[in-house]
Amino acid sequence: MLPALILALAALGASALRLWSYRVQMLEMARVLEETPAESNLRLAVRMSGAAPRRLCQAVNQRLEEGRRLRQEALSREQDLKYTMACISHDIRTPLAGAMGYLELLEGEPERQGEYLGIVRKRLGELEALLEELFLYTRLQGGSLPLECGEVAALPPLWEALAEFYPQLEAAGAAPELRFDREDMTVWASPEALGRVYRNLIANALCHGGGGLAVSGGEGEICFCNELLPGPRPDPEHLFDRFYQSSPARAKGGAGLGLSIVWELMEQMGGRVSARITGDTLEIRLVFLGWPEGDARSAFRGVFIL
Repeated sequence: MLPALILALAALGASALRLWSYRVQMLEMARVLEETPAESNLRLAVRMSGAAPRRLCQAVNQRLEEGRRLRQEALSREQDLKYTMACISHDIRTPLAGAMGYLELLEGEPERQGEYLGIVRKRLGELEALLEELFLYTRLQGGSLPLECGEVAALPPLWEALAEFYPQLEAAGAAPELRFDREDMTVWASPEALGRVYRNLIANALCHGGGGLAVSGGEGEICFCNELLPGPRPDPEHLFDRFYQSSPARAKGGAGLGLSIVWELMEQMGGRVSARITGDTLEIRLVFLGWPEGDARSAFRGVFIL
């Protein structure tokens, strides 16, 4: 009887010691959680044996990691919002300040009314185009601009876009060089979205290019090439980023959304767009749904020479 009692007391003592150890560890974990800053990369460690304590520790660590991820995402969104607001404020203020300045000049020099009003109209036109870009980009990001795609002729929207920019192209001395495998080539796209992609790429070449524009294509692929201006080179890896401008001074104007809109439209049409710089030439390549990139490039190689 006595040995059994001794064994029972020993087991009870071991259980009490284990419970005390659990309590000490739990209190230590609580203290660490209370004293450690929320932004810390803290991970709890467990010294207790058994599956239950390890499972509890893993669950707490997972929640800590999820909390860190959510805080990082919130911080990133906050920084992105601040950057967005700064860019929008700068880009809206520039044409608006120009228009206001010439209106003030108009009050003092009424004899130059025609000249100043023309400049004011130009500045307000720039502001309208900028706001329209912002509105379109916001709709694309929010998914409120569904595109109806189908097999469409690739070149008629291009001819229309080139005709729309003819005065600017002529003034810049940038007569476009065009070369295509077939005049009746088709792509999977939305006609309206495809036209917008073309117009944005032409506008980008006019605004940021150094003269000359070449457009060429093969099966399922269209390529825009233009020479670059002297000075800072754009980074092809970030060329389609929102508000990206190769010059930190943003001297060229615009919201830096033209190529971002191209990216969004191509993605929503199931295609891809990429950029690369070879020497002094920027090449922007559109690849449409249904043609593997390797096949498209092999079909394209040798078709176009700048």
